[in-house]
Amino acid sequence: MLPLQTDRLVIRELTLADAPLVLELINEPDFHRYIGDKGVRDIAGAGKYLRDGPLAMYARLGFGLWLVALKDGTPVGINGLLQRDFLPGPDIGFAFLNRHNGKGYGYESSVAVLQHGRAHLKMTSILAITALENPASIGLLGKLGFRFEKLAQLPGYAGPSRVFVQDAPST
Repeated sequence: MLPLQTDRLVIRELTLADAPLVLELINEPDFHRYIGDKGVRDIAGAGKYLRDGPLAMYARLGFGLWLVALKDGTPVGINGLLQRDFLPGPDIGFAFLNRHNGKGYGYESSVAVLQHGRAHLKMTSILAITALENPASIGLLGKLGFRFEKLAQLPGYAGPSRVFVQDAPST
């Protein structure tokens, strides 16, 4: 159950109070390059993004993108599980503020998110999608045990995306 905790991080549901983080994060150059420009340019737009995206998904499915923060409360990014209409199963999604890249927060939070998905949400196969050329995310997915499945043209993305899958370990 949320919040999740790791050695260094707390992972919890996003709230409207997190609009400043969302505004900064989704306007980072790497976010635009690898995920896309969401057209959010002010706090009101970030609030709408939260209401229409993560908060609506929590209400509908009980999961979604979550805030990742240091244990002192400093937000570093988002990580969570999504169910997109154009994918056959749930996928993991993550993005971190550039100033927090390279510190292992993506791996640490992803391990916790994936364990939560398997243990509490009973997800067996979890997908991931990346831009065709996104070396950091592709490397992280490999480290997490995802395997490349295919290239696909997904709605809302200009070019093809890489689709990865991680099946539940056999018991």
